[in-house]
Formats: sequence, structure tokens, C-alpha cells
Amino acid sequence: ADIGFTSSTVPRMIVGISTQSRVISYGACLTQMSLFILFACTDSILLTVMAYDRFVAICHPLHYAVIMNPRRCKLLLLLSVFASLVDSQVHNLTTLQFTCFKEVEIASFFCDPPQIFDLSCSDSLIKNIVTYVVGILLGFFPLSGIIFSYYKIVSALLKIPLSGGRYKAFSTCGSHLSVVCLFYGTGIGTYLGSIASYSPRKGMVASLMYTVVT
Repeated sequence: ADIGFTSSTVPRMIVGISTQSRVISYGACLTQMSLFILFACTDSILLTVMAYDRFVAICHPLHYAVIMNPRRCKLLLLLSVFASLVDSQVHNLTTLQFTCFKEVEIASFFCDPPQIFDLSCSDSLIKNIVTYVVGILLGFFPLSGIIFSYYKIVSALLKIPLSGGRYKAFSTCGSHLSVVCLFYGTGIGTYLGSIASYSPRKGMVASLMYTVVT
């Protein structure tokens, strides 16, 4: 998911820099947006699954092998990919409904969904509905699951008497928590913040954080 997520944007950006060409066709833009959303949503859901995995490992270690059995892991992976495919196609179908565009210039280094939506001069109601519904279902709910998992993890760690035991248990969560903060902090801010007020410069910096740095 991470390789696909980065590969959907960075190679095209490098080609643009090397050739000094910022042009992308309509079809290529839609394709890039579809792949970007597919892998971004898969990443988002898998980060939630990883938080749940850490929660089970730390809070219910004796039941870990039973709860996180191979069958359940495969099911969670399939659900992640299916939900991401649905989200990708919803964005694509919404974009295909646009009958006119205010501009043809995207204020980003890739076909970012909020940027594409902002270019449309069509009715903003459906754009806002799709943005908020998807933002809540695939942004707010997964993030809530992660926060709940870490709340339980921290509560369990505080009951461990030795600080060394706490550090050893929590060290397994450090890298995951860092990625969660970068990915969700900048991603949700860019995605939902574009409706109220949007600064192209800040948007590009935020996009760079959650597409490349994480």
C-alpha cells in the first residue's frame, strides 16, 4: 500500500521536474486520482487495523493468536481493499459529473481530489456531500478507532509496575503512532479544510507530508 501510494504521485512529479512540463491529460489525471485514493484509503484503514493489532497484543496477549488469526487478518485486508475501491470509484464518478471547470490549473504537484473538486464550476452540494461523507467514513471513524485503541493501550501500560516493561511495550507502537499523526493530521486537514478556506502553499506542504514523508 505504501509503495503504491507513493508511486501514484512521485514518479509523475519527477518527470515533470526533469522535463519542465507541468501538463497532465484529463484521463491521466483521473487515473492518478483513482490510484492515489485507492492506496491512500487502504493505508488509512490498515493503520487502524495495525492499531487494533497492537491493542490486542498488549491488552490481551494470551488471546492474541486466537483473535488475530490468519483468517481474520485476510478478511480485514480484503475489507480494506474493497472499501478503498468503492471510495476511489465514488470520487471518479463524482468528477465525471462535472460539466465545466473554472480553471485548468491544479494548485498541487498531483491530481489531489480536493483540488479537482475545487476546479469545478458545477453545483457544490454533491461535492461537499461526497467530501464530508467520505471524510467521516474513511477518516473520522478509522481515526476514532486508533484513538480508542491507544487509550486502552496507555491504560494497560500504566498498570505495569516497572518503567522498563512500559517502555518495551510502548516502543512497538512508536513508529505507527508517528505515521498516524503525520498521515491523519495533514491528510484530514487538507481534505476537509479545503472547503472552508484553502491556501495553495500550505496545501502543497501538507500534501507532501502525507504522500511522501510518511
